Amino acid sequence: MIHLRIVVPADLAKRTLDMLCAADAVSSVIHLHAAAHKPSGDVLLADVAREDASVIVAALKELGIHERGSIALEEVDTAISRVAADAEKAAAGLPSDAVVWEEVESRTSEETELSGSFLGFMVIATMIAAVGVMTDSPILIIGAMVVGPEFGPVAGLAVAIVQRRRDLARRSLIALAVGFPLAMTLTLLGTLLLRATGIAPDQIGETSRPLTQFISHPDAFSVIVAALAGIAGILSLTSSKSGALIGVLISVTTIPAAGNAAVAVGYGNWSEWLGAVEQLVLNLALLVLAGVTTLAVQRRLYVSRRRRHEGDHYRRAGGLA
Repeated sequence: MIHLRIVVPADLAKRTLDMLCAADAVSSVIHLHAAAHKPSGDVLLADVAREDASVIVAALKELGIHERGSIALEEVDTAISRVAADAEKAAAGLPSDAVVWEEVESRTSEETELSGSFLGFMVIATMIAAVGVMTDSPILIIGAMVVGPEFGPVAGLAVAIVQRRRDLARRSLIALAVGFPLAMTLTLLGTLLLRATGIAPDQIGETSRPLTQFISHPDAFSVIVAALAGIAGILSLTSSKSGALIGVLISVTTIPAAGNAAVAVGYGNWSEWLGAVEQLVLNLALLVLAGVTTLAVQRRLYVSRRRRHEGDHYRRAGGLA
């Protein structure tokens, strides 16, 4: 279930209340008269089945509530109520497969910010990957994949393309365009420092790192894994099964490829650098492509659901066409 907290202007309160009460997928409706002060108005509380949450929110937006009041969404972990169970039954589909588009937009907007923490994680993850390349340590490569925050802007770019949001696309591209070069530059400087102090190995190549050479040697399996990871990442982002995102992060070699490219420049190994850059570009492109394709299918299903609700009685109760 999704809990809605709605601040609605007094002149729209009755229409909104009637609409929520008439919706089969909505339960536990509470009306607090003149309880809100900024913005001023009435407060309505309600629980809605996750499958129809975005449809109900879209109807609230048609009333103009988001412009004159506010709509807040919260996840309800546990609801012990026969009425709530009936509301979930009234909504077609399964809660675990439902996409709450407002949640998706909020998550991606937060994860595409070019913040100090984002840049810090990018630099740290790339440096860990560089050490993993130099020491031929798969464990460090996996650690770098988990620490890396790059999937946030990648997912944000996919969402921006599907929803045609230029602001989100711009923020995502800036985060990627600044994050990777900065991380790779600082990792290169770190590599040169390690070589100057004698800590780094004398050379890197296929013979010196048999366990991690796959990073700079993309092949058909790289394409398959990146595409599957992109699909799984978007499904994890848009559904309630967010635990799968860790597996996605461990599946793609974007951060390891960036670290490998920086190390290759530090050693003057340009064939190694070219292979790592190819791996990086391949992974980013396929993640975005697979993400856009998955989101487009999910968005199409959501639009179809909205169209099926156009003639529902709760919309007439709210005075909507």
